[in-house]
Amino acid sequence: MVVATTTWEGAFAKAAGAEDVTVIVPQSVHHAPDYDPKPSDLAAVAGADFVLYAPFEPYAAKIKEAAGSKARLVEVNLDNEPAKAAAEVARLGALFGTGQAAADWKTGLDAEVARLRGELRAAWPGGRSPSAVAQVYTAWAATLAGATTVGTYGPDPVTPAQLAALSAKKPALVVDNAHMSTGTVLPDSGARQVQIVNYPGRDLDLLAVYRGAAAELRKGMGGLG
Repeated sequence: MVVATTTWEGAFAKAAGAEDVTVIVPQSVHHAPDYDPKPSDLAAVAGADFVLYAPFEPYAAKIKEAAGSKARLVEVNLDNEPAKAAAEVARLGALFGTGQAAADWKTGLDAEVARLRGELRAAWPGGRSPSAVAQVYTAWAATLAGATTVGTYGPDPVTPAQLAALSAKKPALVVDNAHMSTGTVLPDSGARQVQIVNYPGRDLDLLAVYRGAAAELRKGMGGLG
C-alpha cells in the first residue's frame, strides 16, 4: 500500500503503477501544506509499504515519525514540467517494481503534451508567442503554452520593487498558482491573469492537470492582441 500526503504525490504514485493509494490531505484543503494530520491519518501511514511526501510540507516530520520502521519513506519531487514529471514517475516505478506501467504512462504523457502544445500554439494571439510572467511553481504551464517567460515571482509575496520590475516587462499573461494566489499579481499592468491548478483531483489523474492548465491558458490568450 502507498500512502501519499496529497493528491499530487498520489497522482505520481498512480502514474508509476501503484494501485492501492491512500491520500491523507483532503482535496478540499486549498493549500495542502496548511493541513494538520489527524491521528487517524498517522495510523494509515504506519500501515503503509511506501509513504510519499514533499520536503516543503511542514508535517513531513510527523509523517516520518508515524511511519516507524516498516514503511519506506520516499521524498517526491513535485514538478509538473513534463520531462521532470516523467523522470520522477520512472523513479517511483523502479521503487514499486512497476516500471512497465510507468513507461506506459510516459508514452501517454508525451502524446498528450504534444497535442496540447499544438493546440496552444494554434491559439497564440496573432500567431506569436505571448510574453508571460509566471509564479515559480507554475512556470511549467507557461512553457507548455510556448509562452515567452520574461520573469518569475514567488513563492514569497511580490515586493513593490519586484512589482515594478515585472510590470516594466509588459507581459501579456500572468501565470499564477491557484494554490498560493494573493489576488491580482500585476494590477494596472493590462496583463491577463491565468490561475493554474497543480494538484490533481480525487481520481489522481496527473494528465488532467495538463489538460486543465491548457484550457485556462487558451482562455487567457483568447482576445489578446
